[in-house]
Amino acid sequence: MADVFIKPQIGGGGGIVIDDDWPGYSLDLFSYPAHYSGDLDCVVVPHGVIVDRTERLARNIMGDLGDHDIVVLCVLKGGYQFCVDLVDKIKALSRNSNRTLPMRVHFIRLKSYLNDQSTEDLHIVGAEDLSFLAGKNVLIVEAIVGTGKTMNALLKHVESFSPKLIKVAGLLVKRVPHNSTCLPDYVGFEIPDRFVVGYALDYNEYFRDLNHICVISESGKTKYKI
Repeated sequence: MADVFIKPQIGGGGGIVIDDDWPGYSLDLFSYPAHYSGDLDCVVVPHGVIVDRTERLARNIMGDLGDHDIVVLCVLKGGYQFCVDLVDKIKALSRNSNRTLPMRVHFIRLKSYLNDQSTEDLHIVGAEDLSFLAGKNVLIVEAIVGTGKTMNALLKHVESFSPKLIKVAGLLVKRVPHNSTCLPDYVGFEIPDRFVVGYALDYNEYFRDLNHICVISESGKTKYKI
């Protein structure tokens, strides 16, 4: 069994790196919805670990952006749970600190997947007019970054509205071939190139109700394929 260790990201907030040969945790160790029995291979990141890591990211963000108004751009649908938890952690820190971080939250949606494959057809919904970002500090909150093509496209779109500053918080960064090295400023976990679901990440709209981040099984892909 491989170790899970901390490895700093260059120019980023650092992330917990999960090795390619990490087998994950047995599903028998955790509770998960019975309707997904047989649809999962393993647990990659348990819910409690996600919560603790999110709190650390909130502290890093507060340290960098505290006392500056920010606009949070939550990337739906997969990013909603991470965004809610991250914003809640930042609000808790603001209540119990001499520093504060006033936030406005705006929601946009990106869609580029068909089944388990990323496509070149990227749709950005809710981001047609982001003129209110002009001169603002922006924090983009995304659940997962793979090749970086989607994030690069979103960054270019946001930059066109002349914000003062853009930072990106990504819960997961996937090690994939041809990665464009578009790393978030705040990274939760760096994971192998496996298709993961749970914690609002889906496979054709299923598994969003799963608390842990898990690897979907081949039978699960077949069962929910469209």
